[in-house]
Amino acid sequence: MKKEQIEKILFPSLLLILIIFFWKALSGWVEGFPTPLETYDAAMEVLADPFYIESEDDKGMFWQITNSLERVFGGFILASLVGIPLGFLIGMNKRAMYALSPFIQILKPVSPLAWLPLALFVFRDINLTAISVIFITSIWPIIINTALGVQSVSKDYMNVARVLKYTQLEIATGIILPVAVPYIFTGMRLSLGIAWLVIVAAEMLTGGIGIGFWIWDEYNNLNYHNIIVGIIIVGLVGYLLDALVGWFANKFDYRKGERS
Repeated sequence: MKKEQIEKILFPSLLLILIIFFWKALSGWVEGFPTPLETYDAAMEVLADPFYIESEDDKGMFWQITNSLERVFGGFILASLVGIPLGFLIGMNKRAMYALSPFIQILKPVSPLAWLPLALFVFRDINLTAISVIFITSIWPIIINTALGVQSVSKDYMNVARVLKYTQLEIATGIILPVAVPYIFTGMRLSLGIAWLVIVAAEMLTGGIGIGFWIWDEYNNLNYHNIIVGIIIVGLVGYLLDALVGWFANKFDYRKGERS
Protein backbone atom coordinates (compact mmCIF):
# COMPACT_ATOMS: atom_id res chain seq x y z
CA MET A 1 0.00 0.00 0.00
CA LYS A 2 1.38 3.40 -0.99
CA LYS A 3 2.18 6.09 1.57
CA GLU A 4 -0.53 8.37 0.20
CA GLN A 5 -3.18 5.63 0.54
CA ILE A 6 -2.08 4.95 4.12
CA GLU A 7 -2.33 8.65 4.98
CA LYS A 8 -5.83 8.84 3.46
CA ILE A 9 -6.93 6.16 5.92
CA LEU A 10 -4.75 7.11 8.89
CA PHE A 11 -5.50 10.82 9.24
CA PRO A 12 -9.33 10.56 9.06
CA SER A 13 -9.14 7.67 11.57
CA LEU A 14 -7.07 9.74 13.99
CA LEU A 15 -9.48 12.66 13.63
CA LEU A 16 -12.43 10.34 14.25
CA ILE A 17 -10.82 9.14 17.48
CA LEU A 18 -10.34 12.76 18.59
CA ILE A 19 -13.98 13.55 17.77
CA ILE A 20 -15.16 10.55 19.81
CA PHE A 21 -13.00 11.62 22.79
CA PHE A 22 -14.39 15.18 22.57
CA TRP A 23 -17.91 13.81 22.21
CA LYS A 24 -17.47 11.62 25.30
CA ALA A 25 -16.13 14.60 27.25
CA LEU A 26 -19.06 16.76 26.10
CA SER A 27 -21.54 14.14 27.29
CA GLY A 28 -19.87 14.38 30.72
CA TRP A 29 -20.09 18.18 30.79
CA VAL A 30 -23.65 18.54 29.48
CA GLU A 31 -26.20 16.64 31.53
CA GLY A 32 -28.30 14.28 29.40
CA PHE A 33 -26.14 14.66 26.27
CA PRO A 34 -25.92 11.24 24.54
CA THR A 35 -22.63 9.35 24.76
CA PRO A 36 -21.07 7.73 21.67
CA LEU A 37 -22.10 4.28 22.95
CA GLU A 38 -25.71 5.35 23.55
CA THR A 39 -25.83 6.85 20.07
CA TYR A 40 -24.43 3.66 18.57
CA ASP A 41 -27.11 1.60 20.33
CA ALA A 42 -29.77 4.04 19.10
CA ALA A 43 -28.43 3.79 15.53
CA MET A 44 -28.62 -0.01 15.65
CA GLU A 45 -32.22 0.27 16.81
CA VAL A 46 -33.17 2.80 14.13
CA LEU A 47 -31.47 0.82 11.36
CA ALA A 48 -32.61 -2.60 12.58
CA ASP A 49 -35.81 -2.40 10.53
CA PRO A 50 -35.58 0.53 8.09
CA PHE A 51 -38.46 -0.76 5.93
CA TYR A 52 -41.24 -0.96 8.52
CA ILE A 53 -44.54 0.86 7.98
CA GLU A 54 -46.77 1.27 11.04
CA SER A 55 -48.92 4.03 9.62
CA GLU A 56 -48.80 6.87 7.11
CA ASP A 57 -46.89 9.00 9.63
CA ASP A 58 -44.77 6.23 11.20
CA LYS A 59 -42.31 4.65 8.78
CA GLY A 60 -38.77 3.28 8.86
CA MET A 61 -35.61 5.18 7.98
CA PHE A 62 -35.57 3.91 4.39
CA TRP A 63 -38.92 5.59 3.71
CA GLN A 64 -37.87 8.78 5.51
CA ILE A 65 -34.79 9.10 3.30
CA THR A 66 -36.67 8.06 0.16
CA ASN A 67 -39.35 10.72 0.67
CA SER A 68 -36.70 13.38 1.22
CA LEU A 69 -34.76 12.30 -1.87
CA GLU A 70 -37.89 12.40 -4.02
CA ARG A 71 -38.41 16.06 -3.06
CA VAL A 72 -34.72 16.85 -3.48
CA PHE A 73 -34.47 15.36 -6.96
CA GLY A 74 -37.79 16.92 -7.96
CA GLY A 75 -36.47 20.41 -7.20
CA PHE A 76 -32.96 19.63 -8.43
CA ILE A 77 -34.09 18.28 -11.82
CA LEU A 78 -36.35 21.30 -12.33
CA ALA A 79 -33.47 23.61 -11.40
CA SER A 80 -31.22 21.83 -13.92
CA LEU A 81 -33.81 21.96 -16.72
CA VAL A 82 -34.29 25.70 -16.23
CA GLY A 83 -30.82 26.70 -15.02
CA ILE A 84 -28.68 25.16 -17.78
CA PRO A 85 -30.52 26.85 -20.70
CA LEU A 86 -30.58 30.13 -18.76
CA GLY A 87 -26.85 29.82 -18.12
CA PHE A 88 -26.25 29.27 -21.83
CA LEU A 89 -28.39 32.29 -22.66
CA ILE A 90 -26.52 34.52 -20.21
CA GLY A 91 -23.14 33.24 -21.33
CA MET A 92 -23.85 33.68 -25.05
CA ASN A 93 -25.86 36.90 -24.98
CA LYS A 94 -24.64 40.05 -23.24
CA ARG A 95 -28.08 41.65 -23.26
CA ALA A 96 -29.51 38.64 -21.43
CA MET A 97 -26.64 38.89 -18.95
CA TYR A 98 -27.32 42.59 -18.34
CA ALA A 99 -31.02 41.91 -17.85
CA LEU A 100 -30.79 38.86 -15.57
CA SER A 101 -27.58 39.39 -13.61
CA PRO A 102 -28.97 41.97 -11.11
CA PHE A 103 -31.94 39.73 -10.25
CA ILE A 104 -29.69 36.69 -9.80
CA GLN A 105 -27.41 38.62 -7.45
CA ILE A 106 -30.40 39.88 -5.43
CA LEU A 107 -32.25 36.55 -5.17
CA LYS A 108 -29.21 34.29 -4.76
CA PRO A 109 -28.47 35.14 -1.09
CA VAL A 110 -32.10 34.88 0.07
CA SER A 111 -32.47 32.17 2.71
CA PRO A 112 -34.58 29.16 1.69
CA LEU A 113 -36.65 29.60 4.85
CA ALA A 114 -37.72 33.03 3.60
CA TRP A 115 -39.39 31.40 0.58
CA LEU A 116 -41.08 28.67 2.60
CA PRO A 117 -44.14 30.56 3.95
CA LEU A 118 -44.89 32.06 0.54
CA ALA A 119 -44.56 28.70 -1.22
CA LEU A 120 -46.77 27.05 1.39
CA PHE A 121 -49.39 29.77 0.88
CA VAL A 122 -49.31 29.35 -2.92
CA PHE A 123 -49.25 25.54 -3.18
CA ARG A 124 -50.89 24.48 0.12
CA ASP A 125 -49.10 21.14 -0.29
CA ILE A 126 -46.05 19.86 1.60
CA ASN A 127 -44.38 18.14 -1.35
CA LEU A 128 -44.91 20.95 -3.85
CA THR A 129 -43.76 23.50 -1.27
CA ALA A 130 -40.53 21.61 -0.58
CA ILE A 131 -39.83 21.05 -4.29
CA SER A 132 -40.44 24.71 -5.14
CA VAL A 133 -38.19 25.96 -2.32
CA ILE A 134 -35.44 23.56 -3.42
CA PHE A 135 -35.85 24.74 -7.01
CA ILE A 136 -35.62 28.42 -6.08
CA THR A 137 -32.60 28.08 -3.82
CA SER A 138 -30.59 25.53 -5.81
CA ILE A 139 -30.93 26.99 -9.32
CA TRP A 140 -28.36 29.78 -8.87
CA PRO A 141 -25.15 27.68 -8.83
CA ILE A 142 -26.28 25.96 -12.03
CA ILE A 143 -27.00 29.23 -13.83
CA ILE A 144 -23.79 30.94 -12.67
CA ASN A 145 -21.45 28.02 -13.38
CA THR A 146 -23.03 27.25 -16.75
CA ALA A 147 -22.66 30.89 -17.80
CA LEU A 148 -19.05 30.84 -16.59
CA GLY A 149 -18.39 27.72 -18.65
CA VAL A 150 -19.89 29.26 -21.76
CA GLN A 151 -17.84 32.42 -21.32
CA SER A 152 -14.64 30.38 -20.86
CA VAL A 153 -14.75 29.11 -24.46
CA SER A 154 -11.75 30.38 -26.41
CA LYS A 155 -12.51 33.25 -28.78
CA ASP A 156 -10.39 31.50 -31.41
CA TYR A 157 -12.88 28.61 -31.48
CA MET A 158 -15.74 31.05 -31.87
CA ASN A 159 -14.00 32.89 -34.70
CA VAL A 160 -13.39 29.61 -36.55
CA ALA A 161 -17.06 28.69 -36.10
CA ARG A 162 -18.12 32.01 -37.62
CA VAL A 163 -15.76 31.54 -40.56
CA LEU A 164 -17.25 28.08 -41.15
CA LYS A 165 -20.72 29.64 -40.85
CA TYR A 166 -21.91 27.43 -38.02
CA THR A 167 -25.45 28.03 -36.81
CA GLN A 168 -26.05 29.08 -33.21
CA LEU A 169 -27.25 25.58 -32.42
CA GLU A 170 -24.11 24.02 -33.94
CA ILE A 171 -21.92 26.44 -31.99
CA ALA A 172 -23.77 25.68 -28.74
CA THR A 173 -23.71 21.87 -29.10
CA GLY A 174 -20.44 21.35 -30.98
CA ILE A 175 -18.12 23.95 -29.47
CA ILE A 176 -19.51 25.47 -26.30
CA LEU A 177 -21.11 22.43 -24.66
CA PRO A 178 -17.97 20.23 -24.48
CA VAL A 179 -16.04 23.09 -22.84
CA ALA A 180 -18.89 24.06 -20.51
CA VAL A 181 -19.71 20.52 -19.30
CA PRO A 182 -17.21 20.51 -16.38
CA TYR A 183 -18.57 23.88 -15.21
CA ILE A 184 -22.15 22.66 -15.56
CA PHE A 185 -21.43 19.61 -13.41
CA THR A 186 -19.71 21.80 -10.82
CA GLY A 187 -22.86 23.90 -10.64
CA MET A 188 -25.03 20.78 -10.41
CA ARG A 189 -22.81 19.38 -7.65
CA LEU A 190 -23.16 22.57 -5.63
CA SER A 191 -26.87 22.70 -6.39
CA LEU A 192 -27.53 19.15 -5.20
CA GLY A 193 -25.63 19.85 -1.98
CA ILE A 194 -27.78 22.93 -1.37
CA ALA A 195 -30.94 20.96 -2.20
CA TRP A 196 -30.11 18.28 0.37
CA LEU A 197 -29.30 20.95 2.94
CA VAL A 198 -32.54 22.82 2.26
CA ILE A 199 -34.80 19.76 2.49
CA VAL A 200 -33.87 19.10 6.12
CA ALA A 201 -34.83 22.64 7.16
CA ALA A 202 -37.96 22.65 4.98
CA GLU A 203 -39.23 19.35 6.38
CA MET A 204 -38.67 20.50 9.94
CA LEU A 205 -41.17 23.30 9.33
CA THR A 206 -43.64 21.62 6.98
CA GLY A 207 -43.86 18.20 8.63
CA GLY A 208 -44.79 14.96 6.89
CA ILE A 209 -42.52 12.01 6.15
CA GLY A 210 -38.85 12.84 5.64
CA ILE A 211 -35.49 12.85 7.40
CA GLY A 212 -35.83 16.52 8.41
CA PHE A 213 -39.20 16.03 10.08
CA TRP A 214 -37.96 12.79 11.67
CA ILE A 215 -35.10 14.68 13.35
CA TRP A 216 -37.51 17.38 14.58
CA ASP A 217 -39.95 14.75 15.83
CA GLU A 218 -37.15 13.05 17.78
CA TYR A 219 -36.31 16.41 19.36
CA ASN A 220 -39.92 16.84 20.44
CA ASN A 221 -39.79 13.34 21.95
CA LEU A 222 -36.51 14.22 23.76
CA ASN A 223 -34.65 11.43 21.90
CA TYR A 224 -31.40 13.38 21.58
CA HIS A 225 -29.35 10.32 20.63
CA ASN A 226 -31.63 9.85 17.59
CA ILE A 227 -30.99 13.46 16.58
CA ILE A 228 -27.28 12.66 16.33
CA VAL A 229 -28.12 9.50 14.38
CA GLY A 230 -30.20 11.61 12.00
CA ILE A 231 -27.39 14.14 11.57
CA ILE A 232 -24.94 11.36 10.72
CA ILE A 233 -27.39 9.84 8.21
CA VAL A 234 -27.95 13.24 6.57
CA GLY A 235 -24.19 13.70 6.28
CA LEU A 236 -23.62 10.24 4.80
CA VAL A 237 -26.42 10.60 2.25
CA GLY A 238 -25.11 14.05 1.30
CA TYR A 239 -21.64 12.58 0.85
CA LEU A 240 -22.99 9.83 -1.42
CA LEU A 241 -24.96 12.33 -3.51
CA ASP A 242 -21.86 14.50 -3.95
CA ALA A 243 -19.77 11.46 -4.89
CA LEU A 244 -22.40 10.39 -7.43
CA VAL A 245 -22.42 13.74 -9.22
CA GLY A 246 -18.61 13.86 -9.01
CA TRP A 247 -18.44 10.45 -10.71
CA PHE A 248 -20.68 11.63 -13.54
CA ALA A 249 -18.63 14.83 -13.85
CA ASN A 250 -15.44 12.82 -14.32
CA LYS A 251 -17.11 10.67 -16.98
CA PHE A 252 -18.04 13.71 -19.08
CA ASP A 253 -14.97 15.86 -18.42
CA TYR A 254 -13.07 16.29 -21.70
CA ARG A 255 -10.04 17.56 -19.72
CA LYS A 256 -9.50 14.11 -18.18
CA GLY A 257 -7.75 12.90 -21.31
CA GLU A 258 -5.48 15.95 -21.30
CA ARG A 259 -4.44 15.36 -17.67
CA SER A 260 -3.68 11.63 -18.15
